[in-house]
Amino acid sequence: ITFSGCPGDSPTAKYPNWVTCPWPDDFSEILNWQWEEVVIPYWKEEVAFAKVHGVTKIALEMHPGFVVYNTETLLKLRQAVGPEIGANFDPSHLFWQGMDPIASVRELGPAIFHVHAKDTRVDPINTAKNGVLDTKHYGDEIHRSWIFRTVGYGHDFAFWKDFVSTLRMVGYDYVLSIEHEDSLMSVNEGFQKAVSFLKEVLLFEETGQMWWA
Repeated sequence: ITFSGCPGDSPTAKYPNWVTCPWPDDFSEILNWQWEEVVIPYWKEEVAFAKVHGVTKIALEMHPGFVVYNTETLLKLRQAVGPEIGANFDPSHLFWQGMDPIASVRELGPAIFHVHAKDTRVDPINTAKNGVLDTKHYGDEIHRSWIFRTVGYGHDFAFWKDFVSTLRMVGYDYVLSIEHEDSLMSVNEGFQKAVSFLKEVLLFEETGQMWWA
């Protein structure tokens, strides 16, 4: 499990340059250079190295600030490099981008290698004023457009039940790893609440035969 990384704007750059719009044209040129000259060659080399050492799955977390941050950028890299590239699927980073994690799960399907159980609460008042791109410190909760929450404190049972059901439909049968980054709860309380919540939504048994069909 790792991130895709994000190059700068040139071979001499010292800092990453996350491109989020196509204009001015400089941005499009930077983005094309990042993918064609750095990202794809780098990950082709890394995948080859991993395969030599028996590693067949590299799970990239789709995370803003990196070149792979949503469904299409994950699939773009996977198509360019190979099926060894997949997703560490963390819905918390998709919520605040305005994405529907369930739609993303359906699109990614077998490209999902690992899943994080973490929630996000989008503040409707701050978002209405400032949008979702927010560089304020995570500890400034009252002023931020969104904050990470323990599962159930950003989205309700209905969402999470649909989420785990969709994971099953696309063939995912692996862990949901609780990731605690809720600044309003202690680690212990956040973890305990997440465990209790997930027990109500996870599917534990095999489906068995459809006697009604």
